[in-house]
Amino acid sequence: MNHQSDQYYINQVLDGRVNAFSVLVERHKNLVYTIAYRMIKNKEQAEEVAQDSFIKAFKSLSNYRGDAKFSTWLYTIVYRKSLDAIKSAKRMVTSELIEEISEGEIEMVGDALSYLQAKERKEIISDSIMKLPKDEAAIITLYYFEEKSVKEIVEIIGLTADNVKIKLYRSRKKLYSILQHHISPEISSKNGRAI
Repeated sequence: MNHQSDQYYINQVLDGRVNAFSVLVERHKNLVYTIAYRMIKNKEQAEEVAQDSFIKAFKSLSNYRGDAKFSTWLYTIVYRKSLDAIKSAKRMVTSELIEEISEGEIEMVGDALSYLQAKERKEIISDSIMKLPKDEAAIITLYYFEEKSVKEIVEIIGLTADNVKIKLYRSRKKLYSILQHHISPEISSKNGRAI
């Protein structure tokens, strides 16, 4: 595997070696698709948005100034392309009614989750994230899975830092509420411990 920086490959492309862009695609394709899929909630459309995002990134590469990481710049394109796809399809995404959850119940969910196998946990979390509204799913994905800072998320999504923090907090509570429904058989109502 090649360990050169993204900037190295960007310079290669800008110098006329366009095949170097394939390395950037390979490095970022999974998260690009994940962001699009979690926002659009349709595999085929997400694949199309991911492809369109890479095409736009390739065509706009000369405009990349390097103020932010390449991945942040790329994820901004994906986020905006996903929003465009949602608007053009005129889909109304309705989130399911999420009940309020207390901090104590969040801890119970965490205890029960710790008993699940890693693969099951990942699948349940991914399915649960899909139930969040598109912008919240993107923020959760960027923060927890891509480990982007709030500042980087602000650059990608275009909200203020305070709005991102609020959405992150609310999204996390909604996600815990959704997760609670997935694992409720695992929780004993008597003492809150996994059985």
